[in-house]
Amino acid sequence: MKLEVIVIPVSDVERSKQFYGVLGWRLDADFTFDGGVRVVQFTPPGSSASIIFGTNVTAAVPGSTKGLYLVVSDIEEARKELLRRGVKVTEAFHGGEVNAGTDEPHLFGSARVSGPDPERRSYFTLASFSDPDGNGWLLQEVTTRFPGRVEADTTFTSIADLSSALGRAAAAHGEHEKRTGKHDENWRDWYAEYIVNEQSGKPLPQ
Repeated sequence: MKLEVIVIPVSDVERSKQFYGVLGWRLDADFTFDGGVRVVQFTPPGSSASIIFGTNVTAAVPGSTKGLYLVVSDIEEARKELLRRGVKVTEAFHGGEVNAGTDEPHLFGSARVSGPDPERRSYFTLASFSDPDGNGWLLQEVTTRFPGRVEADTTFTSIADLSSALGRAAAAHGEHEKRTGKHDENWRDWYAEYIVNEQSGKPLPQ
């Protein structure tokens, strides 16, 4: 079973279509059917799952969908891209104690603490933004996957994503050469193994 579509409740289809287009997401469909039904579908870059919204698509209250996660490899680059596109996005934050207040929920229901995760752990640094109706999106920085979470499908959604992966591989390879005390003639294979294993949650080469 492959998750492919999430329904987003909106009040103004044209306004929402413009917003998600500004994000740089791919417009897959805009169909009108009998009975006043209209379905619009967008897909985030590099994603296998899409969103749909429209008229007579869902009975959910517009803006009631919260906690939709968008995984990125570099949260600051992702924030800069959203800001460049005119989207209001929060500063990076991480989770503190379990939230008993009214703050927008996120991973594990934690309260927001300003700034990235102090240890810069994968999965723990976030930022958020909302669409015009208030449907809530969260950016989640993932640099190393937990083991067994994904198949070995290495893809990059942008030049910045690939550049970040190469940078992490270069830093790790530098430590590798320090340990061995010599130049690694097979550095290309080492880089390739590091990047693929990082994305698939397998042990990284040493």
